[in-house]
Amino acid sequence: MPNADFTQRCEQLIDDLTRSGQLKPFYELTSPMRPVVQIKGRGEVLVLCANNYLGLADHPEVIEAGIQGLRDYGGGTASVRFICGTLDCHRQLETRIAKFVGTEASLSYVSCWNANEAVFPTLATEGDVLLSDELNHASIIDGCRLVSKKVEKQVYKHSDLEDLESKLKAHADKRCRWVITDGVFSMEGDVAKLPELVALCQKYDALLVLDDSHGIGVLGATGRGTPEHFGCLGQIDIITGTLGKALGGAAGGYVAPSQRAIQVLEQKARPGLFSNALPATVAYSAGKAIEILERDPSLVTRLHENVRTIRSGLAALGYQCADSPTAIIPIMIGDEAETIRKSARLFELGVMAIGFGFPVVPRGEARIRVQVSAALTDEHIQRALDAFAKL
Repeated sequence: MPNADFTQRCEQLIDDLTRSGQLKPFYELTSPMRPVVQIKGRGEVLVLCANNYLGLADHPEVIEAGIQGLRDYGGGTASVRFICGTLDCHRQLETRIAKFVGTEASLSYVSCWNANEAVFPTLATEGDVLLSDELNHASIIDGCRLVSKKVEKQVYKHSDLEDLESKLKAHADKRCRWVITDGVFSMEGDVAKLPELVALCQKYDALLVLDDSHGIGVLGATGRGTPEHFGCLGQIDIITGTLGKALGGAAGGYVAPSQRAIQVLEQKARPGLFSNALPATVAYSAGKAIEILERDPSLVTRLHENVRTIRSGLAALGYQCADSPTAIIPIMIGDEAETIRKSARLFELGVMAIGFGFPVVPRGEARIRVQVSAALTDEHIQRALDAFAKL
């Protein structure tokens, strides 16, 4: 029998969330992820909440590549890489990623969460200081928490260059100063001030770490992310990112630093030493997604057009949408229960756009997050705006 106190604790939490209107719904899809999906018990719904920014999750070539990976290598290595070896497809994917994002090398993981948990505890050592933007993704926060207590950690105000510079000056005696930022901030939809961050890091001899999970495939003329958007390709010390959003939508992540840093990660990083390698199916499908993007950058052009159309359409309806080139459009509401009610109403109107409240965002800053895809047609966009007009 389970512990009675534990059972009561869980029941109380769920009851409290239900009574306050904050209980999150979980929908069951019966179709592939695409602009319009089938939801069990609901039918057809237009998706405005997926990370499928380029619409590649159900691309025929991406699907076939994954199937070929299964044929060639089976389900996977059934172990970690240093024990049972690295597959050719891993190295091919990692070479392709490094070339695409403009670094010497890259190393794949089963998720970008794993990648961020590998970088900081492995590469930061006593005498260093980690300076992290206050709105960085939870995986960066958790990665920094895993670092030795002998490494100082501080948070700088969101995109506040003066606050960051003051902290860089205050830690001039440190062996290595790490500046850590998202490229695109996932809840705000804004972009890091990358050129200024590069300049500050050069001025104070600091390492710049960029998690570009929501920028890769989205920003830049050819989808190479936040560095391309700002003309900073090749100027970032360490880039982490995901294969589970624009680049195929399945799973997987990567670290893209120098070749020497890769060697250290291979030797010492716990997520790689104690967790299986990326499945071959994902290595194949993600590699194909990058190939498609390199071959057809018009996907990025279409995404940018859709972003402008939806932003301007929402603004015309009276919604306050901060100006941004990203595919993330937060609609601020404030109250968590009201946000979930509005999200549920949109769902009734045939549009899936999820409401976010605490602990995903601070209390009182609940919002509906709209995410745009290149696969949305003009008809899809009008259908979405019609729903928001009724809301």
